[in-house]
Amino acid sequence: MSRLQYFWHRLLRMDWKAMWKTTGILKRKSGKSRLFLMKDMLHCAVKYNAGYMDYKIAEMYRLNEDQRNTVITRGISNDIVRRMNNKEYWHYFDDKAEFNETFREWIPRKWIKIGENTDPEALYAICRNRKEMIGKPLEGSSGQGIRKYLPKDWENGGAAFLKRLMEDGIGILEEVVIQHPRMASLCPTSVNTCRIATLLGDKQQGIVYAFLRIGNGKVMDNVDCGGMAARIDLDSGKLLTVGADKQGNTFLKHPMTNASIIGFEIPFWNEAKAMCMKASEKFPEMRFVAWDVAITPDGPTFIEGNSFPSHAIPQFAAHYPDGIGILPEFRKFIDC
Repeated sequence: MSRLQYFWHRLLRMDWKAMWKTTGILKRKSGKSRLFLMKDMLHCAVKYNAGYMDYKIAEMYRLNEDQRNTVITRGISNDIVRRMNNKEYWHYFDDKAEFNETFREWIPRKWIKIGENTDPEALYAICRNRKEMIGKPLEGSSGQGIRKYLPKDWENGGAAFLKRLMEDGIGILEEVVIQHPRMASLCPTSVNTCRIATLLGDKQQGIVYAFLRIGNGKVMDNVDCGGMAARIDLDSGKLLTVGADKQGNTFLKHPMTNASIIGFEIPFWNEAKAMCMKASEKFPEMRFVAWDVAITPDGPTFIEGNSFPSHAIPQFAAHYPDGIGILPEFRKFIDC
């Protein structure tokens, strides 16, 4: 799809109400007029395949044309995924139970698929001696539909609990991951995961970017659930930037724990990188995968893999104060 075709495709499906609201937010933040912002958004849409959320998250109003050419927008990201990833293999990542089974050598936690064929006794056995369990829909992203369950939820036996889980839309029930104490020191309410993106490019293969997602009081660390993210230095495993959330707020220290974010060093970082690269070899047809990795006291483990990685987190303006975005990193691996 050409840039112009993509522009018209997006224009016909535009949420104009949300776009108008976004220009209001940016007007207050930038001091620029709504008319300027609307015209500039349309310019960026045509020239850079940028949606209004791309424009907001990367603060494209503050960038010159050379800087804008370094932003990975939705249109560019979509094109990379479609070129790199064979859709016939997406199901290994999109179905959480299938992912756990496929990558089980790096997933030691107990889990069970939930459905009409689930054995209630097997379900009760996996829960019986545990203080909590995490339930998720089989498919989905952004932390939607994820719930925490406690012993009171299965005290009436497996059959009653199975019925509850199916009513809640749960497709997989998992043992809770216990994170490394250092990771919990940032935010103890959520498992704070590393988003590590592997890219098997034509020019080179390796890790194209990595971010730490940090919770902010909820069970999930996802930025769509109020969490924040900070860039990880690929060599050292140290956080390079402030924490930033999707609303544009920035944090030198975590508001709950007062833990410093810049300079925080992730335990077992080399092991986490090696795990992701080894896993990327399983399906060479899936050349661009974003892996969500938890760090436990015993080392890294997968939470899930993403066949269609979000481009939002890698473009937070606070992570690129010089206005140079992440697209040059992709260009080291592929032409884009």
